[in-house]
Amino acid sequence: MIHQHLTTFHGLPVRFPGADDTPASQAAWRVSGDPYDGEETVGDAVRELLGKVDCAAVRALVVGTWGWAHDDDRSDGPIRLLVEAAPRLPALEAIFLGDYVSEESEISWIGQSDVTPLLTAYPRLRRLDVRGGDGLELRPVVHTALETLRFESGGLPAGVVRAVGASTLPALRHLEMWLGEESYSGDSGPDDWAAILAGGGLPALRHLGLQDSERQDEVAAAVATAPIVARLESLDLSMGVLSDEGAEALLSGQPLTHLKRLNLRHHFLSEEMAAKVVAALGGVEVDVSEQQEIDGEWRFIEVSE
Repeated sequence: MIHQHLTTFHGLPVRFPGADDTPASQAAWRVSGDPYDGEETVGDAVRELLGKVDCAAVRALVVGTWGWAHDDDRSDGPIRLLVEAAPRLPALEAIFLGDYVSEESEISWIGQSDVTPLLTAYPRLRRLDVRGGDGLELRPVVHTALETLRFESGGLPAGVVRAVGASTLPALRHLEMWLGEESYSGDSGPDDWAAILAGGGLPALRHLGLQDSERQDEVAAAVATAPIVARLESLDLSMGVLSDEGAEALLSGQPLTHLKRLNLRHHFLSEEMAAKVVAALGGVEVDVSEQQEIDGEWRFIEVSE
C-alpha cells in the first residue's frame, strides 16, 4: 500500500486551496475530507476550491479521503460533486481519485463506485488515476482525449477490465491495471483481458501494464500472442507472482526486442530464468529486480490488502 500522499501529479506540485498564492494552472489541487474527526468533508474541500482558486485555469485535481473505508463510504459523493462542478472547471486535464494512504485505509478497503461519470462530464480529460477496487465500476465509453488511464488496486473487478476493452479510447497511450487477487475482487481472467490485448479500441497505446496479479503466469502467456504488443514501447508485468513458467511462455511467443522497456520487478523467477530473459532481450531495458524467495507453492503479489 502507499504510505505517503501524492506530492506531485500530472507533472505539477500538489497544493491545498488557499494554502499559498500558487497560480491555479501551476498546481494539482488536493480536495480531501478529514478521515479522523469528520469535521471537514470532501464536499467542504470542493467548495473551498471553487471559492478560492481560479477554477477556469485548474488543470489537475487530487481527490483524497472521503471517509473511513470501514464505514462503507463510497466515491459516488466526490464524483457527483466533480460532475456538478464540470462547467466551472473547463481546463481540467487530470484527476486522481482516492489518494488514501495505509493509515487511512488499506487499498482494498477504499470504497469506490462507478467512475464513468467523470469521463462523460470531462470530455477533455487527459488522465484518470483511480486507487481502490472495492465496488469499482466502469461502463464502456468513447473518449477521444484520454491519454493515461491507471487503476491501482489489490483486486480489480473483471467488469472494469472488460469495460476498458470495450471502450473506444483513440488517444490512450498509457494503460496500467493492478489486477490483484480474487479474494479482493480481482476476478478477471484471460477472457476479460482479451479485448484489451486485441487492441481494437486502443490504436495509440504505447505502454501496457497488467500487474500485481496472482495469475501473472497466465497474463504472460496471454501477452505472448497478443496483437497489441507489436505496437508497444513498454510492457509492465511487475508486482505479481511471475514464475519460470510465465517467463518461458513470454519468451516463446512473439518477438519482444522492439520494446524499450520490460518490467518484471517483484517476481518469482529462478536466477537462471531471470538471466535468460535479460540475455534474450538484448537492447531492451529489462527490470528483474526484487526477486522473491521461492517457498514451495506459496507466492504473493506486491499489493493486495
